[in-house]
Amino acid sequence: MNRRLRDSLRVLPAAIALAAAGTAVAAPAQAAGAPSARAALSAPRAANPYERGPAPTESSVTAEKGPFAVEKIDVPQGSGTGFNKGTIYAPTDTSQGTFGAIAVSPGFVSPQAWIDWYGPRLASQGFVVMTLETLSLLNAPDERADQLLAALDYMTTKSKAASRIDTSRLAVMGHSMGGGGTLRAAQKRPTLRAAVPLAPWHLERDWSAVRVPTMVMGADNDFIAAVGMHAEPFYQSIAAAPEKAYLELKNAGHMTFNTPNATIAKYAISWMKRFVDDDTRYDKFLCPAPAPSAAISEYRDTCPNGAAAQPAA
Repeated sequence: MNRRLRDSLRVLPAAIALAAAGTAVAAPAQAAGAPSARAALSAPRAANPYERGPAPTESSVTAEKGPFAVEKIDVPQGSGTGFNKGTIYAPTDTSQGTFGAIAVSPGFVSPQAWIDWYGPRLASQGFVVMTLETLSLLNAPDERADQLLAALDYMTTKSKAASRIDTSRLAVMGHSMGGGGTLRAAQKRPTLRAAVPLAPWHLERDWSAVRVPTMVMGADNDFIAAVGMHAEPFYQSIAAAPEKAYLELKNAGHMTFNTPNATIAKYAISWMKRFVDDDTRYDKFLCPAPAPSAAISEYRDTCPNGAAAQPAA
């Protein structure tokens, strides 16, 4: 194992445990990319066959439950290859057609339970979602990347929800080292439609090869994956993706992403809807860029047409 990675792994468990303890005391304040992504953001489109659910509103994208009833499907160990086990959350109403699929990875020394809130939250908005229990709590980011991709392969071929999934509309998401794995997975599989790394941690700094629409989320008080060393330079290095965004939560820490949060949900849902479903109805939440607020410290993006917005004051 790389010496820098080994030395970093030694200190992460204690830091994560400390952050988790702090989270229990102080809850957060708020509960191969599409080739036409740039053009679609700036021009009206014909009726979209991938739209799922009613037109979104501020209340619908921040709600704990979306318009779709969801089935929970256990994925026991040994169900597939390349990953450990997990849970699939899938809409039960298939009258509108198939759905995009998202695989979600937890972070270093973090169980699936710490990221399981993303499953029903995203699925109820019209996605098939699998939250993972990694092969080892100590898996490095690149190992988590392989597991995310293996989970997508299982979801689309062997899972009980396979018939509900459009195999051309897949995405990845993850927290901490799972966020680093999300970036690597997007780099390895450019046919993915979207990636959302949450407080990503990785020793790699250059993600210029990523060609998947990517929203990087960070937290201003993160001392495990400090935004100045991780999320910000990761975002800045993404040069080949058709669209990208950087969201920095205000008064938030590394473990904020492990607790239901309306701001995280709003922008993750909007990004996935916009690029997995090509649903321009969600443009209004992403472009123009949201202003700094009680929940957002900073937001940057490439909307419209790749013209990067200036960092918020």
